[in-house]
This record gives sequence, structure tokens and C-alpha cells, in this order.
Amino acid sequence: MTAGHQRAPAARRFLLLLPLAAFLALSAVFLAQLFSGRDNSVVPSALIGQPAPQTTLPPLEGMGLPGLSPEDFAGNVTLVNVWGSWCLPCRDEHPLLMQLSEDSRLRIVGLNYKDRPENARRFLGELGNPFDAIGVDGNGRAAIEWGVYGVPETFLVGPDGIIRYKHVGPFTPRSIREELMPRVEQAMAGNPS
Repeated sequence: MTAGHQRAPAARRFLLLLPLAAFLALSAVFLAQLFSGRDNSVVPSALIGQPAPQTTLPPLEGMGLPGLSPEDFAGNVTLVNVWGSWCLPCRDEHPLLMQLSEDSRLRIVGLNYKDRPENARRFLGELGNPFDAIGVDGNGRAAIEWGVYGVPETFLVGPDGIIRYKHVGPFTPRSIREELMPRVEQAMAGNPS
């Protein structure tokens, strides 16, 4: 047997083991992430510490509420909640928004994302309306300006118009207690997060 014939099986074996090696490497990366203890719901936002986008949106017709206006952030601690009637996690988080709406220190503004007006009104009619204003983002352009990854997402805007906090996904009682409310207290005191 010649040396060339001996190299061919070794090269073939290497090519067969290459996908296995790639799979094992990816598995190691995923397992490291899984066991890192890092909270995957925390998504960094380049907007934290920056002025809220100067996005003006029309109101949701038939609700008797104003739309989204950046001027309304001045002097208020505001939660801007991005939601849609078609979003199941939005439905899950809605009772918590209703509870937050009872806190007179907060102004809650809805950014209705890519929704049909009649569906949005039906959603709020069934579950209640926690919003002091609702801006309609029919084409999703405003969500891009806000740096939205998906719905629901919520931004805390301080009375100075600066974004202090971003929460990705639906709120839970724990995230409200441990993450949101301490930042609301800081915003009320005029301290940056």
C-alpha cells in the first residue's frame, strides 16, 4: 500500500469528524450561556441615559385619550409600554399595568404597535385601560426609533425626558418589585439610574 492511499482514509475521517466537532463547540457555547447565571431578559439599550425619541403619534381613535407626545414627558415619571392586541405576553402583563396605573406618581403611555384600531379598542375594553395616552404606531417606525426588539417592552422616562430603564418582555410581580420600582424611586428623587 502506498503512502497516498493511507492519507485518503485519514482525510475522510477528518471530514466526517468536522461536523461533530462543530456541534460540540456550539453546544459548549450554549451550555456556558445557560449556566452563566446571566439574566437573558435584560437587553442592553443604547437609549438608556439618552433623551426619549421625539416621536409624536396620533391617538387611538374612539378612546378619548391623547396620542404620544414627547412634550408630555416633561415633569412626569412616565412608563412607555409597547403593546399590541395580538401579543399574548401583552395580555399576560396587562393586569400588572392596571395595578401600576393606580400609582399616582406614574403616567403610563401606550405605544400601540402594528395593530388594528378595532382590535386595540376591544383588547382594552375587555381588560381595562391603564393608559393616560395611547399613540398608534401602525407601520412600526416609532418602535424602531425607540429601539424596540419586540412586544411587550417598557421604557421608564424620567421627568427630565431621559430614558432611565428598559424592560424587555412582560413584567412580572418580581420584575416590578425588584427592577422597576427602585428605578421609579430614583427618577422621582431626580437621581439617574
